[in-house]
Amino acid sequence: MTQIRPQSRDAIIEAAFQVFGADPRASLADIAERAGVGRATLHRHFKGRDDLMAALAHTAMAELEAAVAEATRDATSYSEALRLSMQAIVPLADRQWFLAAEAVEDAEHRREVSDGYTRQKRELADAVDAAKAEGLFGHDVPTAWIAEAFDNLLYAAWQLVRSGEATPTQAAALAWRTLTTGLGVTKSDK
Repeated sequence: MTQIRPQSRDAIIEAAFQVFGADPRASLADIAERAGVGRATLHRHFKGRDDLMAALAHTAMAELEAAVAEATRDATSYSEALRLSMQAIVPLADRQWFLAAEAVEDAEHRREVSDGYTRQKRELADAVDAAKAEGLFGHDVPTAWIAEAFDNLLYAAWQLVRSGEATPTQAAALAWRTLTTGLGVTKSDK
């Protein structure tokens, strides 16, 4: 029996992020070619497209969690941690972009991915509640509204970066400003 090289799986995952990031409808043959492996090797690691998409979703979630943990390690408040989280997440757009629109069809994979996203949403809501207690957000604004605004502003920031209209740093700053002060004129703009 042929030994499967561990780096083959990593190469396939990296290739899938690149290829699907450019064309979400790309074939598994396109992924195998970019990874420099045969289709048989790809299928030894991933049963099919759904299995690969689930692996990409898990990889992206793990990368996002690691980036946020690293960025917020020395945060002195929940408000600062939310801002640093946004700054850490925006540069990951190329790893997250197509997953927002790509559904995982297999019920077991879908449940696993959904559970991961649900956990992340719960953690965001907890952080928002803590930031509300610090006075960052009005107590009359529902936590669910703020969390949805956070997520949607991340998506808007990703779009801005992807279109080349802003750097990740610029897009994160705009998203944070919009979340915390809206779009009105600030004292520094006058």
